[in-house]
Amino acid sequence: GASALMQGLADGYFVLPNTINDYLAAGPFAKVEDLSRDNEFAMDPVIMASLENLELARAGFPEFDHEIYLAGHLTPVIFGSALKSVSVPEMLVALGTWAPEPRPQPAEPQPIQPADPKVSGFVFKVQANMDANHRDRIAFVRLSSGTFKRGMRLKNVRSGKDMAVSNPMFFFGHDRELADEAVAGDIVGIPNHGTLSVGDTLTEGATIKVTGIPNFAPEIIRRVRLADPMKAKQLAKALSDLAEEGVAQIFRRMIGADYIVGVVGQLQLEVLQARILKEYNVPITFESLNFEMARWVGSEDKKELERFISTLKMEMAEDKDSDPVYLAQSQWWLQRTQRDWPKIAFFATKERH
Repeated sequence: GASALMQGLADGYFVLPNTINDYLAAGPFAKVEDLSRDNEFAMDPVIMASLENLELARAGFPEFDHEIYLAGHLTPVIFGSALKSVSVPEMLVALGTWAPEPRPQPAEPQPIQPADPKVSGFVFKVQANMDANHRDRIAFVRLSSGTFKRGMRLKNVRSGKDMAVSNPMFFFGHDRELADEAVAGDIVGIPNHGTLSVGDTLTEGATIKVTGIPNFAPEIIRRVRLADPMKAKQLAKALSDLAEEGVAQIFRRMIGADYIVGVVGQLQLEVLQARILKEYNVPITFESLNFEMARWVGSEDKKELERFISTLKMEMAEDKDSDPVYLAQSQWWLQRTQRDWPKIAFFATKERH
């Protein structure tokens, strides 16, 4: 339909806006009129445009098939606006109706089954400064198995340390509430001060490691320039926090003290710059480098890897985990380096841990 106008919802029916322009006031699927060319609203230009678009969509796209959707070959699309409260109830109903049940979670040494009685989960996102007044840091954990209860002690497999989860939270939009109980498939926010990172696995004691959470090699590489040298410490914290969120990847040259950021798109640079200024009061700029690509490197021959790093130290950096990263001037230069160093492996992705 004419979605930019936000004057109705179309899904085989046309839903009229109410007088107070609050689409949630009357509840989901309220005041529905049959969407056809025969009703009294058929001459409305918005409805006419919706009818034409609906006919095109029905002719050009397949019917919704739940089994094909569950197999991952079909993606439902719901148009709406959270700001205008359009399609929000319909989206929630669709999620409850169509969303699949929790599935086995890839992990080592074996997949985690949702029906396992012991609690397990993994951190898939970290968000800093959700409450600017308190500088909080929330780790979002997706539960993979078991029934979690507030106050439980869980083991962080990466560090081997136990932690008491005293104030877990559920989030919905800007609202948050204490999570007294959660089950497999639920997402729980855990406040912490740097003890949890993306990729961490939490368990009731078992030593298992969730897999399949990668970092991708950046396509844009820039040097960070600090306008005020007295704020170097604040910059370091800002870059560390935002890199943990996934806003950008942070590298340090092996020769020199400059910070280098790597991103996939230009918008990430703009978001990074704006957030560092707003949340940490640190103005920064970015400078171009003569590097276009980054690759993690490794080798079964440790001496050969050491020789590679020593020989090409001007092109080497380290990521936040101190793993070596090769910076290439171009695709051609990367291919040449690969030919010159056949025992060195170059990786475009890296498992987060």
